[in-house]
Amino acid sequence: MPQGARYVIPAGRCRVEEEIQRSRFISTLEYAATVEDARAFVEEVRGEFPDASHNCWAYLVGPPGSSGSVGMSDDGEPHGTAGRPMLNMLMHSEVGDVAVVVTRYFGGTKLGKGGLVRAYSGGVQAALQRVKRAERVTYAMLHMIIDYTHVAGLQRMLPDFEATIESEQFSADAELRLKLPEEHVEDFQKAAGDLTSGQMILEREDG
Repeated sequence: MPQGARYVIPAGRCRVEEEIQRSRFISTLEYAATVEDARAFVEEVRGEFPDASHNCWAYLVGPPGSSGSVGMSDDGEPHGTAGRPMLNMLMHSEVGDVAVVVTRYFGGTKLGKGGLVRAYSGGVQAALQRVKRAERVTYAMLHMIIDYTHVAGLQRMLPDFEATIESEQFSADAELRLKLPEEHVEDFQKAAGDLTSGQMILEREDG
């Protein structure tokens, strides 16, 4: 299966709040399909809590565990006590395309570096546990021309590949547009070749 073809994402926004030694921690987690989405989300939460002591954040854009598009900030907390632990929680979750901001209102009691790491990572963990989840699926579109005699057999095998017929046209042959998850394309091509003994035209559509 191509990496990133299908993975879990947040289904929407989630917020959890807790008080730790009189400091108030508000963890807001959101789906972020792009780095721009993630940064816009961070700015939105900052705008919601402009009087907070800190708005620390982290994001991971891409499949779970990927490190190609990540970001983090301690936002004034001691170096390594907020952004990095938050990002680590995202990296080791089973969720991709995710951004999180942990807002802190300081309550007068210092938590120490270990306490801060636990508080910020714990806030992200709590949000990850509570957020509703969805699935990101990358689809491919295929253009197919086959003989009429193979149409019924093709229709029977489509569910095995989560494939649907988007449009069809019948002239000298059957001409179909098919939509299916990216990770099934290679196996579908093989199965279609077996069905038609290679007597078909099957091409990907760009875009």
